[in-house]
Amino acid sequence: MLPRSGDVLHVTRTASVQFLRPIMFRVIRVLDRTTYDGWLWLDGYELNAAGDAVNRRSIFVQPAGLQPLRAAPAPRQHTIRTRPPMVRTPVQVG
Repeated sequence: MLPRSGDVLHVTRTASVQFLRPIMFRVIRVLDRTTYDGWLWLDGYELNAAGDAVNRRSIFVQPAGLQPLRAAPAPRQHTIRTRPPMVRTPVQVG
């Protein structure tokens, strides 16, 4: 599973040994850094139990060990809004 921006993940020791205490993590982006095969860098926010961001972090993890808690919402369809035609009227000056 490759995370997307907005995904909320449960990061445990199966993702990396640095997470003896599991955390909730909201992904900002997957960083484009050279890593070992099967590992990746994630940039995002550590979340508290209420889901509030408490710390911005970059973490080095194995994607196979990430557990999705909440997927990012699907991108909205682009809507085209049309404007009514502009009415120009003469203005008297002076």
